[in-house]
Amino acid sequence: MENGAFFKTLGILNLLEGDFFAWYLKAWNPKVENALVSILNKLGDYNPTTIEDDPHSVRDLLKKLYHYLLPKEIRHDLGEYYTPDWLAERLLEQLNEPLFQKAPTKRILDPNKRLLDPACGSGTFLVLAIRAAKQNLIRAGYAESAILDLILKNIVGIDLNPLAVLAARVNYLLAIADLLPFRQKDVEIPIYLADSILTPHKGAELYEQNRIVLDTVVGKFQIPSAVNTRRKLERLTNILEEYVESNFSVDAFVERCKSEIEDLSREPEAESTLKELFEKFRSVYLKGFNGIWARIMKNAFMPIFLEKFDYVVGNPPWVNWESLPEGYREQTAELWQKYELFPHKGFDAILGKGKDDISILMTYVAIDKYLKDKGKLGFVITQSVFKSSGAGRGFRKFRFSNEQDVHLKVIHVDDMSELQPFEGATNRTAVVIIQKGLPTEYPVPYTYWKKVKRSRLDYNAKLDEIKERTKRLHLSAAPIDESDPTSPWLTARPKVIGAIRKVLGKSEYRAFEGVNTGGANGVFWLKILTVRPDGPLVVENLTEGAKRKVEQVMAAIEPDLVYPLLRGRDVKRWYAKPSCYILLTHLEGEGLKAIPPDEMQRKWPKTWIYLTKFEQVLRERSGFTRYFTRKGKDGETIETGPFYSMFNIGDYTFSTWKVVWKYIASDFVVATVGPAEGRCVIPNEKLMLIPCESPEEAYFLTAVLNSTPVRFTIRSFFIQTHIAPYTIKQLNIPAFNREDPVHQRLSELSRRAHEVALRAYDDDEKAEKELNEIEKEIDKTAAAIWNLSDKELQEIKRNLTELKR
Repeated sequence: MENGAFFKTLGILNLLEGDFFAWYLKAWNPKVENALVSILNKLGDYNPTTIEDDPHSVRDLLKKLYHYLLPKEIRHDLGEYYTPDWLAERLLEQLNEPLFQKAPTKRILDPNKRLLDPACGSGTFLVLAIRAAKQNLIRAGYAESAILDLILKNIVGIDLNPLAVLAARVNYLLAIADLLPFRQKDVEIPIYLADSILTPHKGAELYEQNRIVLDTVVGKFQIPSAVNTRRKLERLTNILEEYVESNFSVDAFVERCKSEIEDLSREPEAESTLKELFEKFRSVYLKGFNGIWARIMKNAFMPIFLEKFDYVVGNPPWVNWESLPEGYREQTAELWQKYELFPHKGFDAILGKGKDDISILMTYVAIDKYLKDKGKLGFVITQSVFKSSGAGRGFRKFRFSNEQDVHLKVIHVDDMSELQPFEGATNRTAVVIIQKGLPTEYPVPYTYWKKVKRSRLDYNAKLDEIKERTKRLHLSAAPIDESDPTSPWLTARPKVIGAIRKVLGKSEYRAFEGVNTGGANGVFWLKILTVRPDGPLVVENLTEGAKRKVEQVMAAIEPDLVYPLLRGRDVKRWYAKPSCYILLTHLEGEGLKAIPPDEMQRKWPKTWIYLTKFEQVLRERSGFTRYFTRKGKDGETIETGPFYSMFNIGDYTFSTWKVVWKYIASDFVVATVGPAEGRCVIPNEKLMLIPCESPEEAYFLTAVLNSTPVRFTIRSFFIQTHIAPYTIKQLNIPAFNREDPVHQRLSELSRRAHEVALRAYDDDEKAEKELNEIEKEIDKTAAAIWNLSDKELQEIKRNLTELKR
């Protein structure tokens, strides 16, 4: 059973191959036996005829079984989120290919259309494509045997996870079960255990000429270039497995291969390549891997023998570059460079712009390696590739060079970020359809899916049910910067894109992140218990909710370095009020250079004593190691800053007046904050800030940023959950001018809005209405900055309301 002999006898050649999951045979004991008997008894409760009665339910059972066999943490690390059927149906629907459409069609069918899922998981896309193709071909009058041959030839899957391949093969077999009685030859299920990205390649080194090379975790496997068809590869791996396990000599192996595999005897280097291959496998075999590597090699080399496809579909893994194993990063580095997908250099990458996702690379490799010219790719992908300022820039080139330039046309995008379609995962999901060989034309059709209020989306729902529980806004997408096609996309109704472009431009202001403790909030965030008559503050560190668990202590410290702290929870539109305090170990004008230890001990000895209680915790911060240490000549660690150094600090931190907004939010919510208790207020890292020279300037800027034109413009191009400092760089915001009556009026209205908001947030209905009127006046006044007409302003308001419903 384990080696697949039972199924081979029935004519199913590769349902089981490789001994990945046969470990229990070597570990057999009464405990394993009891567990297996329990499983078999449970399986005995199921009716095997269900396969014929309702293959849908069996497929769903296997998908869930596969999904739950892997622990959540491992699924997350692998970037594997298994696709609900309705989402796969929507993607296939968007391909607009009659053969793979679920609904009957009068269009002419081409039975030879080919489809590949290069990251097939449990086979959801493949099974749905098989069902549609089978139904459409039966309607068109094709014989069952011909349909089976067409499906096996043209609907193909690849995955790197052996458990996924096993599940997908079983699902594939169930999907074609009703056609098997009509087969006229043995069946090989076209799902291969291979890496769709790191495909075998022709040898690049001098000694690798006339060889095809496959890089694996146990080294390179090389085969003669004369082994250039699937049939030859299968023959080679079968002989290899047989001769290694039966302890034949290497010379006998070479002679057998030359006699049975065409063209090998004509290739001068073939003999040495075959000998190296045999010795490599014999070494692996002696280490206890049995025949598994011969079968792995057969699968792994298969991608280079696949004919190109009309359609490539799937849900590629979502794993950030920095989360990939180091060895895989090194192996794929050349591909990232080839497709120019990793534009970040130096400090940009360190600061987090280098968030490129492996799904980006798979998109380009799949189009290049597997897709025919004018063919279409449909992928479930992260929506951030269209909106992010750094990570998506390489992706948005939509072209690559492969001897000549290859253009890619984005046909359509479904934005499902609000739906959260994946069970047990929070992702910003999109479906993109790309055609190879044509340039992208803007604007691109962009459909935004919104849940109808009080509707619940079931993971197991059908596509028609999902459509009933959602509404779809038909928007258009185009680059923010018309001169830079790789810039982030703005998405809006076609009517308002022109108005948005008036609001876009260059900002006269620069934003910054708030102070970051590097994971030591429990040390630096404080509650003041009392003030001693002789001056020191009696404080308690706030440990609740801290990432790092630290001891809660009560201590007396000097007041000089303690400031009011503003957190995300303290900010609403037109409202910002600190709720606790922060100990700042940096002085104004010194930036990231913390107070030297000798100065801290001399001027603030009580604070020094307090900090030394947490010295080990502070030194263990990853940020401290990264930014405030370096390696010496002898490899020793040298600290370049005090152990209590903090991050994201500059002169802007100490500005008396600031404009702030939440970094993580579903809407752009801005407020002015001035001094409290005679000291400047310090925003934490979850707040973005703009320093201002006066309250008038701060109130003006807050009015502009809270205005509907700015809120809608930002919503049209940013990733809703992350409103970073660079967001305002794209906005046409003039510097405050005291002599400008529009600026003066906005500043006055903003001051009033802050005053009224204090009462409105206390559930004062009259104040709420007054605040609403002030906001309308702000919108009307701010529109003059960008020369927006009344009609354009009303259209922007209507669109923003539509998105918020």
